[in-house]
Formats: sequence, C-alpha cells, structure tokens
Amino acid sequence: MDSSIVVGRLGAVYGIKGWLKVNSFTDNPESIFDYAPWFIMDKGMWREIQLTGWKRHNNGLICKIDGVDSREDAQALTGADIAVLSDQLPALPKGDYYWRDLIGCAVVTTKGYQLGTVSELMETGSNDVLVVQANLNDAFGMKERLIPFIDEQVIKHIDITARLIEVDWDPGF
Repeated sequence: MDSSIVVGRLGAVYGIKGWLKVNSFTDNPESIFDYAPWFIMDKGMWREIQLTGWKRHNNGLICKIDGVDSREDAQALTGADIAVLSDQLPALPKGDYYWRDLIGCAVVTTKGYQLGTVSELMETGSNDVLVVQANLNDAFGMKERLIPFIDEQVIKHIDITARLIEVDWDPGF
C-alpha cells in the first residue's frame, strides 16, 4: 500500500466486547474517524477494516471494529498502526504542506550549501522543526541539523516537485 499514511494507532483493549482505545495522530483527534476505510498492519500485511462505532471515553477515543467481538480478538490488534489512503487527505492551501511531503527533500542554503535531507519533523509548540540528516562529506562535521520551520524568516522556498527546500541558515549551526 504505497499511497498510505499512518494517522493513528490502536491502543489498549477497552471492556470485554472488542472495543479498542485509539491514539489519533491527526490535529483534531476525532478527525481520524472522518477517514474510511482504515487499514491496519496485521501479520505483516495491510488489511482493510470497517468500524461499527466509535465514541469519546474520558479524555480519549475508543472504537469498535467489525468482526472484533471479544477482548481476545481486540488484544491481537493492540499497537497496530492505522493507515488511510493518502488521496483521502484534504488538499492544502498554497504554502501549506503535509510533513510526509517534506520528508526526503534536499535542504540547501540561500548561498547554495547542501545541508542534507529532511529525515523527520518535530512539533515543539512554538514552531515545527526540520530534522536534517547532513551529507556524509559535510564540511562542518555535522551529522544532523535542527532547523526551525519559520516561513519567510528561515524557510525561503519550497519546491515539492523538485524535492528541494531553500533556507536562510548558517551551515555551521
């Protein structure tokens, strides 16, 4: 399933009738239920599942999966990633990006220095941060750089098609 994106994870079993806790990775946790179908990793393969229900419980979410009717059935699914097809995600306004689209992009300074490749992003509260794996022959001996994702001030240009992010950043930092 190449065009999928992980949007959550099945958590602990809830009760005896096959309900499971849901750990949502979406900005609004309940938005995970806007996507259907879900796919879960089961015995090394993605398997499509259908929900028969979901609800808020205390400060979390729980769901009921079709065909999962006992605590034992549910236990076998705990910890499974929840994925959806990426074409189910809403289109973003110009200048907004899904993190998955930035991962793997080359990062270059405005002066042309190749900083490396985005390996992941981190959410810090004030702004997101690009984690850039430095090139093996980095002149500054860096292995990794943390670059704040601050539009216009640090991030100067993003070309998703070319897989390139231009930044105003000191390579020695």
